[in-house]
Amino acid sequence: MVRLRKAGILLEEIPATEIPRKDLVEIDPINNERREKVKEAMLHAWNSYVKYAWGMDELQPQSKNGVNSFGGLGATLVDSLDTLYIMGLRDEFQKARDWVAESLSFDKDYDASVFETTIRVVGGLLSAYDMSDDKVFLEKAKDIADRLLPAWDTTSGIPYNSINLAHGRAHNFGWTNGDSILADSGTEQLEFIALSQRTGDPKYQLKAENVIRQLQKIYPSDGLLPIYINPQSGQASYSTITFGAMGDSFYEYLLKVWIQGNKTESVKHYRQMWETSMEGLISLTRQTTPSNYTYICEKSGGSLSHKMDELACFAPGMLALGASGYGPEKAKQIMNLAEELARTCYNFYQTTPTKLAGENYYFHAEQDMNVGTSWNILRPETVESLMYLWRLTGNKTYQDWGWDIFQAFEKNSRIASGYVGLRDVNSGEKDDKMQTFFLAETLKYLYLLFSPPSVVSFDEWVFNTEAHPLRIVPTHGSNGQSIETARPVVRPFGRKQGKQG
Repeated sequence: MVRLRKAGILLEEIPATEIPRKDLVEIDPINNERREKVKEAMLHAWNSYVKYAWGMDELQPQSKNGVNSFGGLGATLVDSLDTLYIMGLRDEFQKARDWVAESLSFDKDYDASVFETTIRVVGGLLSAYDMSDDKVFLEKAKDIADRLLPAWDTTSGIPYNSINLAHGRAHNFGWTNGDSILADSGTEQLEFIALSQRTGDPKYQLKAENVIRQLQKIYPSDGLLPIYINPQSGQASYSTITFGAMGDSFYEYLLKVWIQGNKTESVKHYRQMWETSMEGLISLTRQTTPSNYTYICEKSGGSLSHKMDELACFAPGMLALGASGYGPEKAKQIMNLAEELARTCYNFYQTTPTKLAGENYYFHAEQDMNVGTSWNILRPETVESLMYLWRLTGNKTYQDWGWDIFQAFEKNSRIASGYVGLRDVNSGEKDDKMQTFFLAETLKYLYLLFSPPSVVSFDEWVFNTEAHPLRIVPTHGSNGQSIETARPVVRPFGRKQGKQG
């Protein structure tokens, strides 16, 4: 069986004898086998969720029950829609679609994270709509986005990071002392711009883009913003600078909004801000001894902390994706850095007994790296970067590295009732949570790592930070604005932050 594609999306399996054009078939027996293994893993994860936690947010595989850790929004189901679609799991997608249409309600007296709800739920629904053209997904995306919008009603336009979905009361988390978080405030642009394009209502895009305009006013010369921003004054608070937790996806979205906007003059400032920030990233890189692992430091005030989160392993993929926008010499430098960082991230996995990465690592002279926080919660960032690097370099080493990581998940995290994280990557002790992003991101990126680059093509799609592909809308007219137009449709078949469990 082989696969046909339309509009850059995997469609369905059909008998090889019925293929009319040889150029639609890309045969690689090793990758075909690996891809099928990943697909089987997705089916195992999905079927476990269906059996024990249907309609709930997350599965607890060892307890064999579900928990509503995101307010009862069916988070795993919504996060899985586009993965099911891309893998050609038509019956599973249709069952999930019907649940969205009949049972998904956002009228919840629940204080939701604006960031998590945007990237998982708004992003997941928009991606499912872009792939299937089923308007139920767009209607639901609009519903939840409308409930999030009051979070942007601050003096500066920097959003509060939590909002009650039923009553619209917005606030920030107590532990931030009233400040908004950089990543949580600057990681809604892709989704809200896409929603405005698809609905024709500019209000979502205006709210999201105003955040960037406000941050431009305080943008430092090195492009590195602290992780806390006051939502009333719009000023940055003295705090950590990091490409890990609470900073990461802000920088990612600067690049991706430029791509989403067709790299036109109207989004040029996003690229300029991103390039400035990449010079800042370079200033934070150091190398270990004796193995010369390149890593990204964190910064507090004038002091560097030689610590790197696994979350920061998105950076190699981001750098690789953005390299082509530079001139030849700079592009080579950026791509080399991406490859060096990917080697480090791969070795986050290879240096533990389980071959799974810890949550963060510390670097010391003559010691290379040591695990800090030693849990693994099925995170996707390293395999995400491997997928980008394989597609953009053609180097199959990155596929082999990804296969090593997949096998480690299979050995250590797979149980009869789903997949679990590890409380300790040294001992292999298991936790009791199957993170939604394991289905949304980790397995999707692994599947794409072993698929032809034409499957969800970078020319036609841009991934949000939860791995939900959003279609790049062509620009029309002299103003360079993206306008929703008639398009090829991939029709239905009949689709960062985790806590240890």
